[in-house]
Amino acid sequence: MTDDQSSSAVTPPEHVDVLVVGAGLSGIGAAWRLQQERPGTTYAIIEARDAIGGTWDLFRYPGVRSDSDMFTLSYPFRPWTDAKSMADGESIRRYITDTAAEGGIDRHIRFGTRVVSASWSSADARWTVRTLSDAGEQELTCGFLYVCTGYYDYAHGHQPAFAGLDDFTGEFVHPQSWPADLDHTGKRVAVIGSGATAVTLVPAMAGTAAHVTMVQRSPSYLTALPGTDALADTLRRVLPAGLAHKLVRAKNVALTQAFYQLSRRRPERVKAILRSIALRFLKDPAYVDEHFTPTYQPWDQRLCVVPDGDFFRAVRRGDASVVTGHIDRFVPSGIRMTTGEVVEADVVVSATGLSLLAFGGIELSVDGTPVDLGEEVTYRGVMLSGVPNLAYCIGYTNASWTLRADLSSRYVTRLLGYMQRRGYASATPSREAAGEGRRPLLDLSSGYVQRAIDRFPRQGARNPWTTRQNYVLDALTTPWADLRRDMAFAPAPAARPVVQDSALQESTR
Repeated sequence: MTDDQSSSAVTPPEHVDVLVVGAGLSGIGAAWRLQQERPGTTYAIIEARDAIGGTWDLFRYPGVRSDSDMFTLSYPFRPWTDAKSMADGESIRRYITDTAAEGGIDRHIRFGTRVVSASWSSADARWTVRTLSDAGEQELTCGFLYVCTGYYDYAHGHQPAFAGLDDFTGEFVHPQSWPADLDHTGKRVAVIGSGATAVTLVPAMAGTAAHVTMVQRSPSYLTALPGTDALADTLRRVLPAGLAHKLVRAKNVALTQAFYQLSRRRPERVKAILRSIALRFLKDPAYVDEHFTPTYQPWDQRLCVVPDGDFFRAVRRGDASVVTGHIDRFVPSGIRMTTGEVVEADVVVSATGLSLLAFGGIELSVDGTPVDLGEEVTYRGVMLSGVPNLAYCIGYTNASWTLRADLSSRYVTRLLGYMQRRGYASATPSREAAGEGRRPLLDLSSGYVQRAIDRFPRQGARNPWTTRQNYVLDALTTPWADLRRDMAFAPAPAARPVVQDSALQESTR
């Protein structure tokens, strides 16, 4: 080769077998499953942030916690051993980080790198992924792309345009970008919203604020659950940690599914149960009817969990209160309602919801044709019609995220094994087999869901094109699902040069 030929030669992009996008709860779990069930598989994790944890690294507002119990939110392969069943954000973030370190997964993560686009080539049977970091744009290729970015827009939350906001003389913040130096001690705080974030913030701030007022347009359903699990504490004293974890996990799955089914089949009974819980704490039927009696049915929107009744206790003590109605505008001293009432505030927290973002905003294309996510159909809740070698991870709306996330990762590893054994290079859910009939992927009426639902894939009318909200049924069927059903496979193309990352190669020897 001449010098001119050598200088003009193009080095192929680095290649991995599987590229995972996102180093949060889902991405770390996916990597663990890859290492456990597909030893020798090379992989990398691309993470836009500078730390592990995803949602649990993003949210830093006071009291941030999970509203799912940790025995179902934690990984089945790594028992939750902390005392709290309803854990705070820092504990969850530490658990995810420790899991990554224990499995050596952290060595595979590329932080501060965002996936911009991914293009599939059928001729090469691989994805070309374009990333952006402080080092600029780079490309790498992979045989399989697994998107574990969740569905929140990490760049910004939902923020309505409030009239008169510029007139307000106090501090105005959004929970998604909480100022580290914000001190609310001794101040009057107004929290706008009635979802999980609002009912978490109110008791967390009520202890040190002069008073906290939750300003809600309409009520949400709240339920109180113990912050610790008495059965778990007992079992962990007498049984090995793994066995105790499995038993408590099974118990919590059964209870959650039973309550969800009761909510959908006997909504009036569940309304009475939730009202009785609120009354047990507040003792005031009129107050409960005005501020804690929604117009929608239970589980039309996600149920808000109040650990140990902390929100109700703050209201009962007089440290917090609720105002229900419509906001007219901001005034210098706070928020004026359409009734004329002014909620005086030194700090206003706009807990007005999240913005959803499908697939982390990655631009997808197949053989040069852009993929319109809103036109595609989800396959087994993990792949997309007409899109080869692509999986995504999405949790349940009525149960812990990790329950479905782990099922999805196990499905992916099983599919990869099937393809390898038969010499297939690609697997594509058949668009034609999806049939007619479409409905939204997420079955919630919540505003944050409805604002973005058209930008997400849809689900079909029959299995395997539906995305069920039933972990028990999924757990019984997914591990044995027919990998060939409605799936088109293609053999490997001719051999081509590959550049493997030396660190990845070393870690799999």
